[in-house]
Amino acid sequence: MRYQRIITIVIDSLGVGAMHDAEKYHDEGCDTLGHIDACKNLHIPNLTKLGLANLHPLTHVKPIQEPIGYYTKLSEQSSGKDTISGHWEMMGLPVIEPFPTFSENGFPQSLISELEQRCGCRLIGNKASSGTEILKELGTQAYNENCLIIYTSADSVLQLCAHEERFGLDRLYQCCEIARELTMKKEWKVGRVIARPFIGNDANSFVRTANRHDYALKPHGKTVLNELQNNGFDVIGIGKIHDIFAGEGIKESYRSKSSVMGMEQTIELMKRNFHGLCFVNLVDFDALWGHRRDPLGYGRELERFDELLGELINALKADDLLMITADHGNDPTFRGSDHTREAVPLLLYAKSMQGHGLLPLQDSFAAVGKTIADNFEVPQPRMGTSFIDLLR
Repeated sequence: MRYQRIITIVIDSLGVGAMHDAEKYHDEGCDTLGHIDACKNLHIPNLTKLGLANLHPLTHVKPIQEPIGYYTKLSEQSSGKDTISGHWEMMGLPVIEPFPTFSENGFPQSLISELEQRCGCRLIGNKASSGTEILKELGTQAYNENCLIIYTSADSVLQLCAHEERFGLDRLYQCCEIARELTMKKEWKVGRVIARPFIGNDANSFVRTANRHDYALKPHGKTVLNELQNNGFDVIGIGKIHDIFAGEGIKESYRSKSSVMGMEQTIELMKRNFHGLCFVNLVDFDALWGHRRDPLGYGRELERFDELLGELINALKADDLLMITADHGNDPTFRGSDHTREAVPLLLYAKSMQGHGLLPLQDSFAAVGKTIADNFEVPQPRMGTSFIDLLR
């Protein structure tokens, strides 16, 4: 065992260019990182030191001669371009059959009727929309009638939106639990049910709160997280990791109200003597900037991350391994408001490293989990390639 602790950070949606099959998803030409940098002169010195600009040519950020880490690109084998598919494959469990989507016609009336009956309230909306747009359109009605907004996207999600104070946060969560139960039917089996509470007194003041809660399907098989937990290692989730894996394989979990908070929690965790994996998801990149098609906001968020990354690097011990990656793309300059089918970066760094440079490109996100499992000498997923022996 080379590393006592591995810190794996997912910059949610930081894709690095269209995958070979992007055309099937109508995503040819997408490039989340490249198009953000083209819109904003990024200042990301710590990511640059780790080799990000050496991995992916950028307009304003230049590659450096001697990066301090190793870097590569990962392509996805799973059929989707969503959070669950990306994270599950990362931990060795591909999603070959895509989860059903309802973006064209909304959810079937039979599901809506059963939800209304079980939840005891009216549902409005029932269409594909971004969270901010549906709130602008229907927030006033939901507030006045104290009802639920139901909506989806191009991803396999059912989202329930209600006023946190008038409708009640606990009641919203209960309705989402009912929706999760109902959508276990094969024809309705969405990947996630998401609670989307908001506050405010009128259309000009409505804003979503940080009390979002995801109700994901349980993984359909063992992941690297299960293998770590079964072999006595710590598995600590920060952000929405617990939700993505429905708690499977997670020993300890911390919710984050923002990506900045998630990084601060990770830095604080470095003061503890745990033995195993710290797995972090930073969702603001995707939720606040990618879906809202705001490349400047995305760029500023990346710069804030980079500042805290410097603190995290300083807090690493000699036998820690840092891995930074993403779960899909969400090009904020692209058409629509949904995820994009992209390769993702993988940056690896440890203070004990003597070498650096480009690692072989991979055809699966599972290289992340394979490397983690190999390091801790637990059963490895059948897919993916471990980089442990290449890290010098």
